[in-house]
Amino acid sequence: MTYITSFSRTMCPPALLRILSASALVLSLIAGSATAQEINRGEIEKIVREYLLQNPEIITEALTELDRREKEAAETARLQVLSDSADVLFNSTRQVVLGNPEGSMTLVEFFDYNCGYCKRAHSDMARLIEQYPDLKVVLKEFPVLGQGSVEAAQVAVAVNSIAPEKYAEFHEALLLGRSQANRASALAAATATGIEEEDLLAAMETDEAGQTIEEVYSIANRLGLTGTPSYVVGDEVVMGAVGFDQLREKLDAMQNCGETTC
Repeated sequence: MTYITSFSRTMCPPALLRILSASALVLSLIAGSATAQEINRGEIEKIVREYLLQNPEIITEALTELDRREKEAAETARLQVLSDSADVLFNSTRQVVLGNPEGSMTLVEFFDYNCGYCKRAHSDMARLIEQYPDLKVVLKEFPVLGQGSVEAAQVAVAVNSIAPEKYAEFHEALLLGRSQANRASALAAATATGIEEEDLLAAMETDEAGQTIEEVYSIANRLGLTGTPSYVVGDEVVMGAVGFDQLREKLDAMQNCGETTC
């Protein structure tokens, strides 16, 4: 999976930050509950420190529970985003649809033309479309790997706006190409399908590409997506090139149970 990364040498390890936060919370609660007898802050810190040293397993237990709660909260928030943004996610006028446009099952893929994992996952998508005649595949341009990716996405939006029937051919040629995807390679892939370059350039003069990409960035951010490929199947967000078998299992579950897990 291709990730968007950001690091700082001044950052504390996540576990340490959690311990400090938890300790501060404990101290504040104890101090706040002291009514009949005021407890000195130093005494509280000493009590907490001695207790943790005598029972270090409490830290592991607390971090495990904190991690569970954070994941639960993130999943709840993600489900709310999926509900609130369903129309844009599944039915945007700016998106590309492959497979069966009227299909009862929908698989959304966020991809980048320069993502090596996306290239390898392309065959998975093709097999799924072939195996499930009722599958609607929605492609979301999510250029996260630099200016070349943004340029390729801009050309892709132009192709979809003026010749949507040729998008699939263009998409496969550019995604599976050996060279870096950028403006030049994307234009070459588009004109190879028979689209006139001047028509593409004219379409690229509009703000359609900018609005399309911004729409995808916005929903990807709300879903907490950090890289490509990422998928949405039903009410589940799947991050990474998980492979044909895992995606097939989720689609089978959708057919049989209406959810990604039976």
